[in-house]
This record gives sequence, structure tokens and C-alpha cells, in this order.
Amino acid sequence: MTMDILSIATTFLFPLVLILFLVHRRLRAAPPLPLPPGPRGWPLLGALPLLSPLPHSALANLAKRYGPIMYLKLGTRGFAVASSPAVARAFLHTLDVQFADRPINNAARNVGYAGEDLVWADYGPRWKLLRRLSSVHLLGPGAVSQWSSARRSELNRMVQGILNLNRHGKPVEVHGMVMQGLANILGLAILSRRVFDSDGAESSEFKSMVLEVMKLSGLTNIADFIPSMKWLDVNGIERRLKTLHKKFDALMTRMLREHAETAGQREGKQDFVDHLLANIKSSKGAEMLSDVNIKGLIVDMFIAGTDTSSITIEWAFTELLKNPSKLKRAQLELDEVIGRDRMLEESDIPKLPYLQAICKEVLRKHATTPLNLPHISNQPCEIDGYYIPEGTRLLVNIYAIGRDPDVWENPLEFNPERFLSGNIAKIDVKGTDFELIPFGAGRRICAGKYLGMLFVQSILGTLIHAFDWKMPDGVEVDMEESAGLALQKANPITAFATPRLAPSAYH
Repeated sequence: MTMDILSIATTFLFPLVLILFLVHRRLRAAPPLPLPPGPRGWPLLGALPLLSPLPHSALANLAKRYGPIMYLKLGTRGFAVASSPAVARAFLHTLDVQFADRPINNAARNVGYAGEDLVWADYGPRWKLLRRLSSVHLLGPGAVSQWSSARRSELNRMVQGILNLNRHGKPVEVHGMVMQGLANILGLAILSRRVFDSDGAESSEFKSMVLEVMKLSGLTNIADFIPSMKWLDVNGIERRLKTLHKKFDALMTRMLREHAETAGQREGKQDFVDHLLANIKSSKGAEMLSDVNIKGLIVDMFIAGTDTSSITIEWAFTELLKNPSKLKRAQLELDEVIGRDRMLEESDIPKLPYLQAICKEVLRKHATTPLNLPHISNQPCEIDGYYIPEGTRLLVNIYAIGRDPDVWENPLEFNPERFLSGNIAKIDVKGTDFELIPFGAGRRICAGKYLGMLFVQSILGTLIHAFDWKMPDGVEVDMEESAGLALQKANPITAFATPRLAPSAYH
């Protein structure tokens, strides 16, 4: 009996003791790294109550207390927040592969076709295919040059619309006018047709749909942070997102049907959808798109291509009307380079350093997507001596970086001149200078960064060259922001435009 007990001890207990001893020794020799600092938050809700009403601003204030890298729980989800150029570089450059995926939230699941689009798809063969087709046939420099006539014709329509408002003594609602023009430019490139009439009900509905998407995507949806509460739809966001998805899907289905009916009219001049449909006919497996991929990609292009650029242009107008000396300097440069006998051409932009500086300064101070789009880690990693668990969501606070006094002198001042001399003049928005990353950086940098900058520079340059602008009497320029995925103005800016070029320039 005694021998049996000793045998059992030898067989089972001694190895267990040895394992425990080795584990204890290993833990003592190499203690686990700590998580980054951050607020403790509340049970279940975590730090969610700290983020209202403007999450980017709230997180920027928290970073002043906890540092440029924070870790906090939002509901049951773990988030890392980067608030300095160095930390952003560490996440989006050094750890780029580990953070190449995006988490699918409820907005992406509904409007983004459950991650079957370019913006929300996992990093992999399908995403690479969507990215390549978008760059080659729509967003890259080569593709962009092929549909310059569409941009020119729609910009001329925009100018004529402003002239018409001037003749009738009416002001211009800048954001709506620019958004509609951008939608039609993209419609010509994507579907070979203008998609909205000047003042039609369809145009107004599209604008409201895009604004609703950007607003809902930036609101705190409890289901994104506490999935077990999704069925409650506490703040009604889920219901509104599903309604929006039905509207967008109906619009995309109709556009694709009408596009197919006019295939014979294009006579070999292919648009973006033609190239996408050709992929379906000629490919198979991972190299072939689905109808859902195409719908999701078109939604991406219309939402990202219209709202972000129009918001940037509206903020530029806001700053220039608040700083009239900057507007006058920009107009003087335009007059010296172009004169007053013709309109701006895209080929003029490289010769307009002050216009380029204005656009950089607007993107610095008013980052279009202030928290960038979220990333998610696919494995545990280490950064600056801190442990980042697998499944951590990453937010890069571009807004905080752009307003950091340790990075920018007088960051709350609108000062385009800072980009005209010294090392700051060399800073670009291509994703390599982490002081200014309005389009993100790394593998998931915005595919439309080149086109987005061209839109902002050419449209803003044209409108301030062709017209003088004045706020309505008694109306002050305000800088109030509105919560959302994009950094919208709370109060859309409306201004009167007066022609300043020779009459022949407008024909």
C-alpha cells in the first residue's frame, strides 16, 4: 500500500511540482510588461462616459494626463490610442503588419457590406485586389489624368451655379454645393454619367444619406463596445444604419442596372464599373470580385470621395473668411500666376505654393477623420516597453497630433506660412511624415490620397480665384465642430460670392 502511494506521488506529483517551480522561476526572471497607462473607467462601460460629446477632443485631453500612448477599455473592448508622431510611427510603420486589419463595427457591417468593401476588408488577397483595381482604374495618378475633362466640366458647372446665385442675390452653401459637384465628378468617372441634378430631390437625399453615414459612424454605438447589448439597440443607431443600408443598396442597384443598359453607348471608353465587371468575366477564385464587392467599392468611393473633400474645403473657407488677410494673399498669388483672364487649371497647382500651404494647414488643424479609421492587432506585441494584447483596437488621434504644441508652434493658430520655409515646408501628406497624416499611413493609408488632395486644391483654388467671398451681414464665422467619423462643422458656412475675373474667363 505504501509503495503504491509513493509510486503515485512519483508519477504525478513530482512532475507537477517541477512544472510549477519552473513556471514560477520564469515569471520571476521575466515579469510581464505592463499595459500602457490610461483611465480605469467604470464597470462594463469602461471609459465610454469620458468620450462625449467629441471623442477626438476628449482623448486628446486624456493624452495630456496619461501620455502619447494610452490603453483604455471602451465597454468590453480594449483600445490603444496614439497621440504623438513617434507613437503613430511605431504602430503604423514598425508594427504595420500586426495592425493591418480593421475591426468590423456595426456601421461597417451595414453600410460597408460586412467588410466586403475596400475600407473595411481584412488585409489579404481580396483587399489587395480591391486596392489594385481602385488605384489602376480610378484613384492613381495615371487613372486620374484620364478623366480630367470630367473634373473640368463639373467644376465649370459649379462656377456657373455660383454666378447664377450671385445674379439672384443669394448666398452659397459651400459644403452642399461642393459635395454635389464631387458626386457628379465621381459619377462620370465611375459610371460615365452625372448622378444628380443641380437641385433635385435625389441630390438632396444623397447628401443627407452621406452625412447620416458619417454622423452615425462617429457616434458611440453601445453595440460596438458591448456586443451582448446589441439586441437592445439602446440609442437606435442599429435601426438607422439598417435603413441607410437599404437606401444605399437600392441606389447602387439602380445605378448598376442603368449602367448595364447603356453599355453600348460607351464605345470602348471604359469607366471604373466597366473595369470591375470585366474582372468578374475574366477572373476566378480569389482574383474575382462579387457583386457585393462592387457595390461596397462604389459606396466607399462616393462616401469617402464626396464628404471628406467637401468638409476640408468648407473648413478652408471658414478659416479664410475668419482670416481675410490670408484669403487676400492667396488671391494675389493666383492672380500673379494665372491672371484674371482665365480659370485655374490643374497644371497651375505646382506653381501655387501658398495655395498648397493653405490646404496642408487646413488638414493639420481640421483633420477630416480626426481619429483615423480603427485598426486591430492580429497578435500580441510590444511598444515603448508596454504590452499590447492581441485583438486590441488602435485609434490614431490625428487631431491631437495636429494640435500638439510640442510638434507645432502656436498650433491653434491658422498659419499657412509655416509650410513655406524651413524643414516644415518639406512635410507632406503622403504618410511618411507622421506630424501630418490626414490620410493615415502604412498599408491601410487612404487609397484616394492623391485624388483627395487634387480635389481640395483645384476646387478651393478655383473658387477663391474666381470669386470674392463675404459672410451675410450680422453673421459671425464660427469654429464649432460636430461629432462624427468626419470632423464636420456644426453650422454649415454660407457666404455671398462676387465675380472677380474678366467676364470672358467664365465662358
